[in-house]
Amino acid sequence: MRIVIAGGHGQIALRLERLLAARGDEVAGIIRKAEQADDLREAGAEPVVLDLESASVDEVAERLRGAYAAVFAAGAGPGSGAARKDTVDKAAAVLFADAAVKAGVRRFVIVSSMGADPQHQGDEIFDVYLRAKGEADAYVRGLDGLDWTILRPGQLTDDAGTGLVRLEAHTGRGPIPRADVAAVLAELVDTPATAGLTLELISGPAPVSVAVKSVAGN
Repeated sequence: MRIVIAGGHGQIALRLERLLAARGDEVAGIIRKAEQADDLREAGAEPVVLDLESASVDEVAERLRGAYAAVFAAGAGPGSGAARKDTVDKAAAVLFADAAVKAGVRRFVIVSSMGADPQHQGDEIFDVYLRAKGEADAYVRGLDGLDWTILRPGQLTDDAGTGLVRLEAHTGRGPIPRADVAAVLAELVDTPATAGLTLELISGPAPVSVAVKSVAGN
């Protein structure tokens, strides 16, 4: 399967690329800076240099054509201002979703955030972020051309992955290693029966494959 990941140089994305490449998938990662390309090649992914803050739907659709799945794992990142929460966390996600529809790529997985809500109140940067993520999620949910799954991880850590998670519509807050988020994403891409679900993810008692199977079709 060919899988295209937006935000291909992100910490979760690089881990996901390694997992997908190791199991034999053809992986492409969209990156903004050419100097990030070697890191993607090392992870087993094809680097695609394209700025999602300035690209057109047609340009992105061209990179998606022929793929089985699209994964949106891009983010403005810590330290970015409110404006980039809007242009990356919201607008780039909307662009990527529209491009997937145009390219005929139905399977679409988006990495969101626990607490994402278009109606979230507040003026702090994190409030703007949660609103932007919530607006992106709401937009994706409204697209009939996508078999979407929204994943909302808890507090991200760089701890070693355990392979044990809690994946439910509502988990409550908690930490989750980025490695385990990547493992869940790899399983979700492969499980179209999770389409139409918005799922929260924290560390827990269930092996990743068991956790994904238990929510599939719900």
